[in-house]
Amino acid sequence: MKKNLTRLARLVALPALLACLPLAAHADAVEEIRIAVPDLSAGTEHSGGGVVDVLRQQQAFEKAFAADGIHIQWQFFKGAGPVINEAFANGQVDFAYLGDLAAIIGKSNGLDTRLLSATARGIKQYLAVQPGSGIKTLQDLKGKRVGLFRGTASQLSFDAALASQGLSEKDFKIVNLDYSAAQSALAAKQIDATWGLLNAVVLQQRGLADIPLNTRDLGGAGSIQSVLVGNGAFVDAHPDIVARLIKAQDSAVQWLTQDGNKDAYVQLVSKQASYPSALVAQDLQADKLSEVFPATLDPQFLGKLQSSVDLAAQERLIRKPFKVADWVAR
Repeated sequence: MKKNLTRLARLVALPALLACLPLAAHADAVEEIRIAVPDLSAGTEHSGGGVVDVLRQQQAFEKAFAADGIHIQWQFFKGAGPVINEAFANGQVDFAYLGDLAAIIGKSNGLDTRLLSATARGIKQYLAVQPGSGIKTLQDLKGKRVGLFRGTASQLSFDAALASQGLSEKDFKIVNLDYSAAQSALAAKQIDATWGLLNAVVLQQRGLADIPLNTRDLGGAGSIQSVLVGNGAFVDAHPDIVARLIKAQDSAVQWLTQDGNKDAYVQLVSKQASYPSALVAQDLQADKLSEVFPATLDPQFLGKLQSSVDLAAQERLIRKPFKVADWVAR
């Protein structure tokens, strides 16, 4: 009888004991963190620009999780946001650094993602046109063939720039081309213009394009915001991992937002992305790193992101608009 009572007492006490164990003891152990990034490199190395290149150089995530034996897997996608959203849908990604439109499309289409931090704001986009075409404004471009990477931040950027001039995509012949294909098509005179990042300026340097304007010339209309988002299931199951990831990112952001590190950052991006350092320096000439790369989800940033959601819905790039405030991870 005494032996049976002892066994009963142990069985009764077991649930209470388990309840006192840390949450991590119940959750599946994390062995790998998978991070997706659009590949902006023009060479054989991978580059995501901004905080991604700094994180990889500093190995901030790798160091933060080394003691736990957690592997950091960086996944770079030439297909950019659309392909990364597919990877999210298939459960192949835990986190992603994305431009605004791709992140917005994923959320609108039902992907359970959580907005974790800002990663860049006010990123310029450029209009590249056939050299000697005489095109100086977006109005001059009406009816022309424009290479545009649909489903990416560049598409929303172009639409915002057009809206600032009373135009829309319907005023043009849009050809869906990724950045590399658009460069080749413009050089081969198969399209009249393209809208993009430094890839557009490279054409100008080679004498294959003119750059009549960028988003700065439009008062900032069409500038890009970018974000870090996480898989909702992962964020809910491993809040401690997410907190440590953000803390590790903060160390890279602190370095990146020091304007005195601008030259070092230019050299880093030049090396990783295989762009001439003079070209990268020119792109950032009028920018302060302290204004471009803060990670805080402040009201101004969230307000611009909400404007992007509203514009995407207006231009039918998404079917279901949503409130950005509800997207933020709590």
